[in-house]
Amino acid sequence: MAEKWKHTALLVIDMQLLENGDFGLLGFFLQNDFILDDGLMRVNGGKAIVPNVIKAVEIARQRGILIVWVVREHDYLGRDVELFRRHLYTPGKEGPTTKGYLGAQLVDGLVIKEGDYKLVKTRFSAFFATHLHSFLRSNGVNNLVVVGRDNSELVNT
Repeated sequence: MAEKWKHTALLVIDMQLLENGDFGLLGFFLQNDFILDDGLMRVNGGKAIVPNVIKAVEIARQRGILIVWVVREHDYLGRDVELFRRHLYTPGKEGPTTKGYLGAQLVDGLVIKEGDYKLVKTRFSAFFATHLHSFLRSNGVNNLVVVGRDNSELVNT
């Protein structure tokens, strides 16, 4: 890793395929359910940023920057989601970013590779009720590059 980037991490947040379309980079909102046209939590404009996120990840890898993928993954019955979203999880019906389903996967073109770190969150913020802060500190990270569509909601600190 280049000495210049030793204390830097790229956070890629929620770049999963939500059936209604959202994504981001710390990795924010880059899962299918957030990005795809039929994603359960689709965010308008999500698809448009995917190429730039892919490029940011490529550059980070070239420079030896730690990549942290922050993704939402929920229990099939929605027992770990916010109360106001529980109605989206019913028996026999896939809910948004359900672990193991297409909607929770990263969008095409984004791949978690050896040396990257995956952090699962169940709330808006990547820092609330996760071990992200301690992980970054224990790895000497004091600079973050955050990429995504709606980072304000996701980095409530």
